[in-house]
Amino acid sequence: MIEVENLTKYYGTLPAIQGVSFRVEKGEILGFLGPNGAGKTTTMRILTGFMPATHGNAKVAGYDVFTDSLEVRKRIGYLPENVPIYNDMEVSAYLNFVAEVKGVPRKLRKEKIRQVTKSCGIDNVSNRLIKNLSKGYRQRVGLAQALINDPEVLILDEPTMGLDPKQITEIRHLIKDLASEKTIILSTHILPEVSMICQRVVIINQGRVVAEDTTENLTTRAQTSQRIVLQVEGPPEVVLKILKEVDGVHRVQKKDLIRGDLFTYEVESSKDKDVRRNLANAVVQSGCGLLELRPVEISLEDVFVKLVTKEEE
Repeated sequence: MIEVENLTKYYGTLPAIQGVSFRVEKGEILGFLGPNGAGKTTTMRILTGFMPATHGNAKVAGYDVFTDSLEVRKRIGYLPENVPIYNDMEVSAYLNFVAEVKGVPRKLRKEKIRQVTKSCGIDNVSNRLIKNLSKGYRQRVGLAQALINDPEVLILDEPTMGLDPKQITEIRHLIKDLASEKTIILSTHILPEVSMICQRVVIINQGRVVAEDTTENLTTRAQTSQRIVLQVEGPPEVVLKILKEVDGVHRVQKKDLIRGDLFTYEVESSKDKDVRRNLANAVVQSGCGLLELRPVEISLEDVFVKLVTKEEE
């Protein structure tokens, strides 16, 4: 559905993106991640026909982004980070205007507006001026305008920015529902959100793709050791000595004080050696109290930081 091959963009002599390549299949949600200035917005602007690339190729729904730009735009719904909305218009009037611009037939506009205002949770403010809406509602109006022409492809830049937790959950469910019939690129700084709704992730840094895979594969490959968190009650110097003496343990850190002599400890061991049983036995046999023992799974945020830091070194 979306094919990007060796995409490069220069601003003068400054490269914004270099050799960016990836694919997004129909019905897939792709997380597009990177630090500020990495080239995310430049890539999305090129895909939406907002600006040309210096080199490379890109296709959306089989149409070339550069030679068939109008056909591409008909098939894309785009929510930029800063939503381009008219503050002095009512929500329904604005959506009607956008529907007209995007070529939605007049006889279908009323129903389309009803559908998107309901799905985006703005049907209760459809007759209010946009300038009187909160940031969260304005963001949802922006999402509604991206959906108004029922596009095959959605490109969403920070779609949950400014929303409260309940609204974030609602929009997350909406995006997952839309993926059954649309192709979605989602750019966000909220990495747990990506883990919850994206099947695959592209990480870009300094204008280049540094990783592309499923979130599960990325975290599995990045897990070079096993980390375990324990809550142990006992003299810290005794507990540290006990934990360090367990076979296979590489490192032990005392973390947080819970109360009295009850502390949290983090243990790092070999990835291929499960030391949990030995840790538990060592603590219990010492007479100290073991209140918790659990493995720590590496998160997408850990992977992201590791990849970005590695590239910058």
